[in-house]
Amino acid sequence: MVSLTTPACDFGWKAPDFSLPGVDGLVWTPLDARGPKGLLVMFICNHCPYVKAIRPRLVRDLAELKRDHGIHAIAIMSNDPAEYPEDSFENMKQVAREFDFPFPYVIDETQQVAKAYGAVCTPDFFGFNRSLELQYRGRFDASRKETAPEDVRRDLFEAMKEVAATQRGPAEQIPGMGCSIKWKEA
Repeated sequence: MVSLTTPACDFGWKAPDFSLPGVDGLVWTPLDARGPKGLLVMFICNHCPYVKAIRPRLVRDLAELKRDHGIHAIAIMSNDPAEYPEDSFENMKQVAREFDFPFPYVIDETQQVAKAYGAVCTPDFFGFNRSLELQYRGRFDASRKETAPEDVRRDLFEAMKEVAATQRGPAEQIPGMGCSIKWKEA
């Protein structure tokens, strides 16, 4: 397993469009998923220990951002499920149900969306304002493969609250870290 860190935030970069099938039977685009104050696009999967370490907190924080701050989210799974069966569409449905995801969970079968976004790892977070301009490209919190203590700073949550309030992200951002995206053989 290769651990990678995310690049610095390219403030103002526009969210590439996509149209991807969700575990809920709907097809989702960034405009469909966007909240009144912004959108968090995240690349996650089922098998990654970095994602597993934050999953309950991710659900908690994104439910609160949606309910109280007008920031909605969408989770994209871009790994190759042929090589990583735990990331299959059927297993995505199961994980979304089990954790009661408050956001659409969609599959990027061609991996073209991950490439368009420049996603490098799971999890990889892209926080956009209401105009779908990038304002955050950092970590969730101090968790790595193990869950950080409960009292750590909620980096992603605080950044997206700032985006909701000001439409700008924080100048200081700590890169995210996770497992490499599992690319299909060319």
